[in-house]
Amino acid sequence: MKINNPFYIVSFCGFIGLNLLSAQINPVQKQTTAFTNPIIWADVPDLSVTRNGDDFYLISTTMHLMPGAPVMHSKDLVHWEMASYVFNTLNDNSKYDLLNGTVYGRGQWASSIRYHKGKYYVLFSPNDEPFKSYFYVTDDPEKGNWKFMTRTKHFHDASLFFDDGQVYVFTSNKVFELSPDFKDVIGDPQGTEVFQKDPSETGLLEGNQIIKRNEKYYMMMISWPRNEKRRQVVYRSDKVTGPYEKKVILEDNFLGFSYAGQGTLIDDKNGNWYSLIFQDRGGVGRVPILIPVQWENDWPVLGDNGRVPLNGEVPLPPFKPKNNIVESDEFSDKKLKIQWQWNHNPVNEAWSLSERKGFLRLKTSRIVDNLYAAPNTLTQRMEGPESSAVVALSLKGMKDGDVAGFSAFNGDSGLLSIIKEGDQKFLTFSTNKVNLDSKTKAITEVKKEEKMRILLNSDEIFLRIEADFNLGKDLANFSYSTDRKNWKVMAKDYKMIFDYRRFFMGSKFAIFNYATKNTGGFVDVDFFKITDSSVIK
Repeated sequence: MKINNPFYIVSFCGFIGLNLLSAQINPVQKQTTAFTNPIIWADVPDLSVTRNGDDFYLISTTMHLMPGAPVMHSKDLVHWEMASYVFNTLNDNSKYDLLNGTVYGRGQWASSIRYHKGKYYVLFSPNDEPFKSYFYVTDDPEKGNWKFMTRTKHFHDASLFFDDGQVYVFTSNKVFELSPDFKDVIGDPQGTEVFQKDPSETGLLEGNQIIKRNEKYYMMMISWPRNEKRRQVVYRSDKVTGPYEKKVILEDNFLGFSYAGQGTLIDDKNGNWYSLIFQDRGGVGRVPILIPVQWENDWPVLGDNGRVPLNGEVPLPPFKPKNNIVESDEFSDKKLKIQWQWNHNPVNEAWSLSERKGFLRLKTSRIVDNLYAAPNTLTQRMEGPESSAVVALSLKGMKDGDVAGFSAFNGDSGLLSIIKEGDQKFLTFSTNKVNLDSKTKAITEVKKEEKMRILLNSDEIFLRIEADFNLGKDLANFSYSTDRKNWKVMAKDYKMIFDYRRFFMGSKFAIFNYATKNTGGFVDVDFFKITDSSVIK
């Protein structure tokens, strides 16, 4: 259609002009993601992060839990989903099977994840015999399929680093160059010392994570100065082999909890920088914190001049995870949800999702006298500031001497246990405290104290644990029901702990079943459900 009327021509041009002017005055707002620290209120320590385009991948430590080396995925650094585990089991010695000792607080320690030329690499060093480092690789962390590459000498709290075609490992104040196949150290097997600790430092500088920015190298570590609190430091150099100079960049007991530290620096595709570190929070464990980073004189400035922000915004579109770090489970799928981890290697023939449809069957397979020696204990993280979970158990398959139940599991544990004695079943609340040999981690003693016992006349029971991890709390309540409507409290205000000398992990929800007399019994777990806390207030 032709427009010949001058009035319409002028009006039409004016309309276009106004819209162009409006577009200039009101530009499209960039999407941002708001966050509140901690970004994950659960035990996700020893953070290493890598990026490929829009995708961030984070790896953490789970030590004696299997599968291990959990990898999480995000697109906004705030919302994270479980993606995969690097390995299903470790099998270097029988202690991983809870035979001839344990690997409590050992196993897979601080890892390093790196994206390089289309592949993702992971380095970790189990703090246990045979004291070697492990290298794994995959094309896609979300599909898993991590493949074992090689073992090398042991590198404590190490950071893998690719630079100009060369492969390096950084640990504390040393750097090691590796052969292209990762199998051998090039040059001095003891590594190259790239700086000397100043007189204020004590022990190891731990959690080394290295990045490169504008042709400068930055090593992030935690420092333990004499008679002072833990702090985060960065070492900077113009050359990969040094010399390095030091700067303290974070010294903050955020929200009254202990001093935050140990983590890494990461950028997004738009050139913005961030730091992901963790903070010890008692019974819940070590929680991840996100801090925006600015650069001044080529030094990273974390948060508000070295203070952790409570709230903030990341200039990235919000990411919607496919799953959560902790999730309920109806046990109706062909495999366990990715959030579950076994305590040590599982005995696979002693558990099943198919023998009774819609239930997890836990069978007894070994005669033991305590929870800490029991195989096939299934765990998930507890979450703060408060969390609550219910587990439903069917008890018809229990045998005399069997012990099954639900625990707030750690070096000190609170247990709701069903104990089969002859033809009778009793529900008890007890506290267990394990002592471990400091060298072998063998169980030397379990101090058990039964606090309450009742006769149980039902083959179906619901057990509930409610936890409060607010500052100064770390308390758990334990209750039960036979109809899921009327709940009776078995214990209140049980004190949960974090102890680096034994488990070195936050408290876990744990479902267990073990035999003290004869094997072959079983319990069926109908569901594990995260609930709203109603007892602790």
